[in-house]
Amino acid sequence: MAGKASGGVQSVERVFELLELITDAGGDVTLSELSSSTDLPLPTIHRLLRTLVSLGYIRQLPNRRYALGPRLIRLGEGANKQLGALAQPQLKILVDRLGETSNMAVLDSDMVIYVAQVPSLHSMRMFTEVGRRAHTHATGVGKAILAQLDDNTVRGIVARAGMPTPTAKSIGDVDELLADLKLIRERGYSIDEEEQELGVRCFAMAVPNAPTPSAISVSGPVSRVDENFADKAVPILREAADAISRELNRT
Repeated sequence: MAGKASGGVQSVERVFELLELITDAGGDVTLSELSSSTDLPLPTIHRLLRTLVSLGYIRQLPNRRYALGPRLIRLGEGANKQLGALAQPQLKILVDRLGETSNMAVLDSDMVIYVAQVPSLHSMRMFTEVGRRAHTHATGVGKAILAQLDDNTVRGIVARAGMPTPTAKSIGDVDELLADLKLIRERGYSIDEEEQELGVRCFAMAVPNAPTPSAISVSGPVSRVDENFADKAVPILREAADAISRELNRT
C-alpha cells in the first residue's frame, strides 16, 4: 500500500510538472520540447499526456502540438475567485485610505486577468470588470508583473500576445517596454500613465512571493491621482501587497 501511495504521489507531481511546463511555454508545446525541458522519460511523458488529453485537461492540436485544455478553465476560474476573495479585505483598506478604486490581477498565460476590485465612492471613478483580460504592457498591474520576470520571458509574452496601443500614450515597442520595466524594478512600483485609458492614471505593485504572478493597483482620474497622491499611495500599496503575500503563503 505504501508503495502504491508513493507512486501515486509521484504521478501527480509529474502531471503538474507537465502542466506548468506547457503554461511556461505559452500554452502549447511539442512532445520533443517537453522532453527537452524535463528529466522524465519520453514514454512517461507520452503516457501522462494521453491521460490528460482523455480527461480534457490537455488538447492535441492538428499540428501535433499539445495545448492546455478547456477543463482547466473551470479550475482556473475557481482559483481566481478564491484569490480575489482573499485579497478583498486589503483592497477595501486601500479604497478606505486612498479614496480611489483598487484592483488585483494575475498573469494568465500571456495576459492579465482581473480577479478582484473594490470601487471608489467618487462618482467619477475607474471601473474594470472582474474577469476582464488585458495586455500586460498597457496596464499598471501588467507592467508590475512583467517587472518580476526576466527580459527574455517578457519578450516571449509580448511577441505572442502582441502590443496593441489603446491610447496615444501606450507603449508599442518592446525595447521601450523593457526600459520602463527597468525603472519599475528600481523604484518598486509601476505607473500606467493614461496608457490603458486617457484621463486615468494607475499605480501598481507586484504581490511578493505570490504562487502565481500577481499585482494590486489603485486607479483614478489624473486630476486626483497625481504626484502628491503617489507619495501617499506607494507605502500603503506596499503594506497591502505584503499583507496579501502573507495570507497567500500562510501554511
